[in-house]
Amino acid sequence: MKRTQSGFTLIEMAIVLVIIGLLLGGVLKGQELINSAKVKNLANDFRNIPVFIYGYQDKFKALPGDDKNVLTNLGAACVSPCQAGNGDGVIGVPSGTDTWQSVTATDETQQFWIHVRLAGFAPGATSGASDYRPTNASGGVIGIQSGSTTTPPIKDNASLPIRGSYVICSTGILGKFVQQLDTTMDDGNPGTGSMLAATGTGYPLTAVANAAAIDPAASYTVCMGI
Repeated sequence: MKRTQSGFTLIEMAIVLVIIGLLLGGVLKGQELINSAKVKNLANDFRNIPVFIYGYQDKFKALPGDDKNVLTNLGAACVSPCQAGNGDGVIGVPSGTDTWQSVTATDETQQFWIHVRLAGFAPGATSGASDYRPTNASGGVIGIQSGSTTTPPIKDNASLPIRGSYVICSTGILGKFVQQLDTTMDDGNPGTGSMLAATGTGYPLTAVANAAAIDPAASYTVCMGI
């Protein structure tokens, strides 16, 4: 009795392998595009905040958050928790508790967000929130404060030597995005330059030494001086 053997031919197997390769390539390319989009969004956060500052200054001749004439400048839109700053030319108190991490609505670093939103420069809540800082593409928070020429430039962070008129910090950024973000915005080394990565979300932050110290799966706070 003659038996007929069945199975895949070499051509059929080759076709299947090609299809699997195409599918894997598509998945990897799709993930690459998603990652690139996330890095782009994170970078835009750092780019947009100076636009808010300079737009507000151009319109009202004052710093958002620090604006002592905000009740006049914003008019009836400025109702509690919106309030005036002290007009000293500084956003927050870098040597005190009114820093980029503040969750106190009356602090200038929180009022910054309320002022720029009421002025029409940024979207977001202006009342009824416990924290007015926006979130980034990774789900972390974004904060700003005035910088300093002293050491440390921001409270209790001698190991984070950022210089600039303002310091912007963004939390919860995965290590796999940190390197790409620094390459996009700075010198490609998250341990040097105007953009630095650090471990921790509270004081004191601990700066990373270089790109080799970054764990792709860990979360970091990235700060930039402008």
